[in-house]
Amino acid sequence: MDLPCDDDSADLNTYAEAVAAQQPDDGEPPVVVAHSFGGFTGALACPLVGAAELIYVSAMIPRPAECPGDWWRATGCVAAQREAAATAGYDVEDAVALYYNGVDPAVINAEIERAQSETPSLKPWPAEALPEIPTRFLLFRDDRFFPERFMRGVVADRLGIEPEVTPGGHMAMLSHPAELVDLLTISH
Repeated sequence: MDLPCDDDSADLNTYAEAVAAQQPDDGEPPVVVAHSFGGFTGALACPLVGAAELIYVSAMIPRPAECPGDWWRATGCVAAQREAAATAGYDVEDAVALYYNGVDPAVINAEIERAQSETPSLKPWPAEALPEIPTRFLLFRDDRFFPERFMRGVVADRLGIEPEVTPGGHMAMLSHPAELVDLLTISH
């Protein structure tokens, strides 16, 4: 989805409305798939599009009234990233090592980075609860940005479910697209 990520006036509600505006009207209830920071938007978009299911893919799981910018501290993410980097021997400050581990360098060079406004991180997540629809969480086994052990704890705490595991780092859609598609299209 094309979101107004570089627009400082756009908040999470604006992002969710942008998702809804891009939803095809084919009569089928969609499955919302949310990756990384998109977890905050995906959960908000579900009621706007009449979603049948929400699938978090290595995504941040919101809590009502929690600012997305506070998620890092509330979950202990930064400490988990540093611990995983020290154990595995990579530099947590190296964006390529953190986000793109396992991705072909040619693909990384072709990737277009977008600016991300801080605006959506500053205000509390506006919904009163997560959507009450079937929800899954796909965890990337080799994710350095959201290490597996850390993310299993967040998923258990915030969703109360067991994540499904697939190979790849944080950008597994670039390194293991077939495996990710196979897992996304499994009906539960």
